[in-house]
Amino acid sequence: MVSVHSHGARVREVVESSPAPYSRVPPHITESWIRCISEYQLDPTIPHELYVVESHELLERQEQVAPVMRAAKSEMTVLFQQIAKSDYAIMLTDTEGVLLNFFGDPGFTHAASKSGLMPGAVWSERFQGTNGMGTCLAEQRPMMIHQDDHFLFRNTGLTCAAAPIFDWRGQILAVLDASGETHRVPSHVLDLVNMTVQEIENKVFVNEFSGRPLFVFHSRPEFVGTLNKGIIALDSDSCVLAASRNCLAQLGVTSNEIIGQPLDALFNVSFKSLLRESQKHGPAPFIVFDAHHGRRFFATATSGQSDGKSPLQVFATQASAPTLSNVPASDRLTPLYELQRGHDARMEHNIQTAMRVFDRDVAILLCGETGTGKELFAKAIHLSSNRADQPYVAINCASIPEQLIESELFGYKPGAFTGANKEGQIGKICQANGGTLFLDEIGDMPLALQTRLLRVLEEREIAPLGGKTPTKLDIRLISATHCDLPEKIANNLFREDLYYRIQGVTLTLPPLRERADRKELIQFVLEQESPDDGIVTISDELMDLLERHQWPGNIRQLRNVLRVMMALRDGNVLTRDCLPADFLTGPKENSAASAPITSSLLNPLELAEREALIQELRISHWNLSKLARQLKVSRNTLYRKLERLDINVASREAC
Repeated sequence: MVSVHSHGARVREVVESSPAPYSRVPPHITESWIRCISEYQLDPTIPHELYVVESHELLERQEQVAPVMRAAKSEMTVLFQQIAKSDYAIMLTDTEGVLLNFFGDPGFTHAASKSGLMPGAVWSERFQGTNGMGTCLAEQRPMMIHQDDHFLFRNTGLTCAAAPIFDWRGQILAVLDASGETHRVPSHVLDLVNMTVQEIENKVFVNEFSGRPLFVFHSRPEFVGTLNKGIIALDSDSCVLAASRNCLAQLGVTSNEIIGQPLDALFNVSFKSLLRESQKHGPAPFIVFDAHHGRRFFATATSGQSDGKSPLQVFATQASAPTLSNVPASDRLTPLYELQRGHDARMEHNIQTAMRVFDRDVAILLCGETGTGKELFAKAIHLSSNRADQPYVAINCASIPEQLIESELFGYKPGAFTGANKEGQIGKICQANGGTLFLDEIGDMPLALQTRLLRVLEEREIAPLGGKTPTKLDIRLISATHCDLPEKIANNLFREDLYYRIQGVTLTLPPLRERADRKELIQFVLEQESPDDGIVTISDELMDLLERHQWPGNIRQLRNVLRVMMALRDGNVLTRDCLPADFLTGPKENSAASAPITSSLLNPLELAEREALIQELRISHWNLSKLARQLKVSRNTLYRKLERLDINVASREAC
């Protein structure tokens, strides 16, 4: 660990060697250290008293940037959730470095307060030396400030990722920062901060021009409703009032070049005609062309008239439209967006986040109850990415026998062990090279295998069993679990360092009972299960019953129930009478013991174990995943125990 004296000596050595480059310190850090000494007369070894503004001044500053704070609040919450359990603080400062808003992980709260991460604290370079917020303000660009890059020794326990928030005029409004303890800072955190800033800037822009006509576009149709969209605000004559930063970047122009220009001077369409087509044919984006270079874009429009939805909500709904009748098949929405059958805020957030991060090599961890569609979501991410034409390899870590999982994952050379295939075998991880690796039920992976998997993910190379020459890996990683991994970590059943390697972004798929688009999902699954030669509908009474059902088995249970009803139906309208007999009452309690058992096959100890396990199954409402967690065993172990004790739970699988 670096001492206060060695840190101070290093800072002075770098500053005194300037302007000659110092190979181990980035130029922007050197320049900041020089400012700290020459302009602010700071000493890296002396912890100056923390400067915190009075409460009344803090309120005044918060009022001055109220539009930014309103737009940032929900986005800061989302960012905090994405990197939760990583001992983080998410902060917003004004243009003078005064900390205005703060979201802190409970595990980081004490450390944060000791470091001065609290509302009202001033984090400009003048008072705190080189740091994420202050140096970002000085440089006016996104940056990471790692532990020893901080000027003051007291801040060297932190790593900060900060990005400036600009308005459409190019003026800085605030700074968004994520600061965490060094050993728990994911390398991609600056990407997440940058993307959050884009969302905040879009919200600030739309709120500033609420009631004005807006023209929204992107070169890809699925991005019209995301943070990457370009937005143009128009006056009553359809001339440009303002343009967002993403708009200027896509068109390759400056704000001064297009403000005051009529929209049809920029695109081959008038705003009124686009708005008319949108009202006539629905909200899906329309193809338009750049008037100067002929580049193709996809655009939509809103008149600015209030209809109960904000423009951002409208655009999000447009992006999740299942089809684009006026767009060629090759340009239709990606498989990931097609998972959204209606408006559900959590699914929209999951989809947009996955679209943002996956092509940037950020690992995704999918959480959720059994049956919520984690595997389908993972496959849709792959098919929506720039690796869609590359391999997609899915591995269920809970279904492979423990003695085979290592050879299945990593492969083996000929003769690597007794019984090995004489030609050897390519492991599943190598099969995914160039594409996507999906590790389902990763919480049930044995600890010994977790260690080797971590090494593979860190080094991005793999050697098969019995082999010496490693193969370089180029994979995108998606993992999924129904388990509470932090709880497993606390019980020493899952490696903490592997958790932080697979948990780049955590997305939780909501259970079916909590989804706002249940009716659309039921209809969608019905269409998938309907015969090719007919159209099957659901009566209003049955639809109401299905919408109100709790669905403990989630989408998997829904699909099974509809499949049974399709088989039992007498006509093309499903009614309540088509429901399976046990749908409303649930299976009888004694069905687990329905298979007769010969007591002579089990000894008294096994019989007692069997009765105890059946009792635990009843208490857990026949939820095998929940019971496995309570017993602190893998689901594979529980399945083997159920089979050994002749407990038949086949009819309970979906419940």
